[in-house]
Amino acid sequence: MRPAEVVTRASDYLARHGVESPRETAEALLAYFLETDRAGLYAREEGLDTRTARLFGRALCQRCHGVPLQYLTGEQQFFDLVLGVAPGVFVPRPETEVLVERALEVFPDAGTAVDVGTGTGAAALAIKRFRPEASVWGTDLSEDAVRVARANASRHDLAVEVLHGDLLSPLPADLRGAVDLVVSNPPYVTREEYDTLPAEVRAEPYEALVGSTDVTRRLVEEAPAWLAPGGWLVLEIGATRGDEARRLLSRRFDRVEVLPDLAGRDRVVRGCLRSSS
Repeated sequence: MRPAEVVTRASDYLARHGVESPRETAEALLAYFLETDRAGLYAREEGLDTRTARLFGRALCQRCHGVPLQYLTGEQQFFDLVLGVAPGVFVPRPETEVLVERALEVFPDAGTAVDVGTGTGAAALAIKRFRPEASVWGTDLSEDAVRVARANASRHDLAVEVLHGDLLSPLPADLRGAVDLVVSNPPYVTREEYDTLPAEVRAEPYEALVGSTDVTRRLVEEAPAWLAPGGWLVLEIGATRGDEARRLLSRRFDRVEVLPDLAGRDRVVRGCLRSSS
């Protein structure tokens, strides 16, 4: 059976099990196992060998049971970076590209940036990609995330230092008062909201998802000690958290604003360190 026919059957199977974007999912999985792209998939005349068919079938079953597509392929696109992902590490979302874009607007070309809760290293690596002269750090409480982020930095030959620890605590002491940008996509889902999330989202690490505004509050309290005068705190937020996030940052930061994503929903809050802090 030609790959094009396999895709059609697989997408029907995924659709019957309620998987979102079934055809795109089937194409992505089969292209991954055949080590080709979408064009190559449809140009191929040769059928699947027994091993590939078995692996593909198993992946389809796992996807139907809520395993994220990115955990099955081991990759996720973020800007122009193809990032390695792994179970136990938060998968970067397109919304976080908005976070990076808003952060870059206020970040000097050769400044110092810290990505807190870096996960795969997505934000830190993108910042370094667009600001090659900058000094960029990443931190994460998860050892798995640190390992994945370091591998992604090596994969793209981007000089980002990734440290294991809570929030800003693992940074070297000489960065105190010298950081131009603290950026983060902290966990902001409430425990109540978590129960309503799709199975594939709940397959990702709980601690990377659930936190309400607790982590945001801690960053507002801790970031001023590390930021240089005029430094910025830029955070991703939940779509219903704009007013609360604005109030939190206004305690220690000036020029606080809540910015939308492409769908017009509140997505980013940012503020400049108040000179009297």
